[in-house]
Amino acid sequence: MKEFNLTGTKRAETGKKATRELRKKGAIPCVIYGQKKDAEGKIIATDFEVSFEAIRKLVYTPEIFLVNLDLDGEKCLAVMREIQFHPVKDNILHIDFYQVEPGQAIVMNVPVKFEGHAEGVRAGGILFTSVRYLAVKAPVEQIPEKLVVNVTPLAIGKTFKVGDLHFDGLELVTTPDALVCGVKGSRASKNAAN
Repeated sequence: MKEFNLTGTKRAETGKKATRELRKKGAIPCVIYGQKKDAEGKIIATDFEVSFEAIRKLVYTPEIFLVNLDLDGEKCLAVMREIQFHPVKDNILHIDFYQVEPGQAIVMNVPVKFEGHAEGVRAGGILFTSVRYLAVKAPVEQIPEKLVVNVTPLAIGKTFKVGDLHFDGLELVTTPDALVCGVKGSRASKNAAN
């Protein structure tokens, strides 16, 4: 997995008013959920802010990254868990991060790349894809940048489901019955068969 360096500043003030002021100056409010827990057993979260320019290349890409996060000199590894966008303007409202440790197993959505030329497409069929990402569980260092699915053996009317796929060292968390891709017939394929 690729790495991304990000520097943020811890926030002293939280709440709607402080968050609004933060967004006005072009910063993005963020939270990182750590590994430590308080006396009540709740995970300790740290509020911080980053500039839009610092985080733009992390957000607007189909790739996934392990984030080297520096918060006022305190460094840790993290993964981005959730981004909230404004429903109309589509600008970033908030980002959640999750702190990880080397060797820790985590669940992440990994992009799927389809390779090959399906037999059914050669016969006039049409390849369709149903997913762009699959959820996988593995130690953070073993999570790949993408999952490659070879579609060459797919004939017309055949599909791949998550349960048909296997990747070394990864556990697929997405439901096994979920459809990944397939080849459906077209008029050209039906005419060729007649």
